[in-house]
Amino acid sequence: MKKVNLMRWLFVFAVGIAGLSSCDKNDNKITPQTGGEANPELQIENVIPEELGSVYKKYFNRYTKVVSPNGGAIHIVAQDKITEGQIVRSRGVLEHYLKNLPNSVYGADKAAIANKMAENGAVLCLLNGQDDGSNPAGEKVNGQPLYQNEMQVEGHSWYMNQVYEHRDATFEEILHLVHDYGIGVDGQNTSPGAAPEYQKKIRAAQQNALSSQLWAIGPNFASIVKEWTQENSLTQEYLASVVDSYYGLWGAWKGSSTHGMWGGYIAKDRDEVISEDPQGYTLMTDFLHPYLTYNARIDASLDGNFSLKFDAALPYTHHSRYLKDITLLGKNNNTVTVNELDNDITGNEGMNIVIFSGPYADYTITNENGAAIVSDKTKSRDGVNTLRAVEKLQFSDQAVDL
Repeated sequence: MKKVNLMRWLFVFAVGIAGLSSCDKNDNKITPQTGGEANPELQIENVIPEELGSVYKKYFNRYTKVVSPNGGAIHIVAQDKITEGQIVRSRGVLEHYLKNLPNSVYGADKAAIANKMAENGAVLCLLNGQDDGSNPAGEKVNGQPLYQNEMQVEGHSWYMNQVYEHRDATFEEILHLVHDYGIGVDGQNTSPGAAPEYQKKIRAAQQNALSSQLWAIGPNFASIVKEWTQENSLTQEYLASVVDSYYGLWGAWKGSSTHGMWGGYIAKDRDEVISEDPQGYTLMTDFLHPYLTYNARIDASLDGNFSLKFDAALPYTHHSRYLKDITLLGKNNNTVTVNELDNDITGNEGMNIVIFSGPYADYTITNENGAAIVSDKTKSRDGVNTLRAVEKLQFSDQAVDL
């Protein structure tokens, strides 16, 4: 089922009532990094598979995929202005949603969901521009759309400054793909799903959220709820609202101090999901990892610090606090501040420093297979960190060369 991005309507509404600040002109465009070139190292091809048909071959020039356990393909196609970083991150988010979560109620084995997505012909379409009707490919293909101007990449200025004119819709739109083509949706105009019991639980939480004014809050949502009801997408839109707050995407938004998803969802961050929408929180823990499982490739434009540790003064850390593994790109001299999640950090061609919370004496440093292993002796602080291509460690009392 092709999803209509009705969140775009909410964005326009939010701009009208909240007056979002405009971003720098240089941030309004993403310069293509690869054109139509293939990148085998990143598993990006420049040939669209014949099975997708002539329309896809006409409008898209790069291709990657996630292979399902039964050998099928969950397709990802990209237009010419989509960067390599956006392609790889989109694939990473899809893989994150499909990564097994041991001992969970519905996520312990997601093979059937991934297989069903491949069987149902799931395609993620990464489109130039934005969802304003100006891109003809948006109406020509049946895949799940995700637009260039609403895909942030870690380290890029849109991400670091949390620019909500270019708010990160990646998690929402890719979740719609997994929901529609894999989990399955009860009711009309849906494809067969592999997790009907989980969908029952999503439906119950959505109905409670709507009736209890936890989601789609206020009279301004009345007309859009009617549209969602007609197209049977209430559960998809609700679940995406919960996921966004669960992974911190609305923590930096200034339009509300208490609500997420343009003010339509009662919880702004994970703590509020726990306390204000416990049914929604259970949906997360039943299926999704508490941290982001993909290795985030930090944009080469970053010049300075990237913090994995939450800092209220750094807007992006509402989101980056849930990253575990990162790879720095480019040649700039960068620093990385660790969090508690046993980080795996790979440096770039510049001088890289990893920053820790405590004094040198609180850590042990060993070497394994060419990587430095830095372990914090203090429980639940900096964890166990695997470092590659990192030149220096910064502790609270001194710096140490590797």
